[in-house]
Amino acid sequence: MKFFIFTIIFLGVSLLPAFGESHPEYSIIDNPIFYELTVDDNIFSIPYEVDANVIAMAIDPELTSFLIGVENTQDSIFIIDLEHRLISATNNEFAILVNGVEVDYEIVSDADSSTFTFFVPKFTEEIEIIGTHVIPEFPFGVLLIFSVILTVILVLSRTKVPLFRL
Repeated sequence: MKFFIFTIIFLGVSLLPAFGESHPEYSIIDNPIFYELTVDDNIFSIPYEVDANVIAMAIDPELTSFLIGVENTQDSIFIIDLEHRLISATNNEFAILVNGVEVDYEIVSDADSSTFTFFVPKFTEEIEIIGTHVIPEFPFGVLLIFSVILTVILVLSRTKVPLFRL
């Protein structure tokens, strides 16, 4: 019986790494450059690799998109790793626009982030990754607290308590 349990544990431990998640060769960022993006007191260190100068990255919460401004772009492969907290999409169905034109992309996702790989042609200036959810610019908790305070003020102003009466 001890031999059977030992065999099960041994096989379980030895085979476990075989089922670990591995990213394909094309999505590994060999020499990453990091862009520091600050959104609502959160700092995101975004690794990427491209043959261009990245001049800006930003979140557009109204369009649920991640914007990247580049210059001096050469024909190259753009690889970028974005946390799910920053941008996500239902069933990983993103849209990527390069200079306003939708392009094909490869995506590899794990529990924390998604790595996008796509081609950017020479003279590209703007890249937009569109998802279904981005980190909110205005936290909903603050909105909830504001509405509760407003409700309390309205209730007190309608009662006979002379707190808010002049």
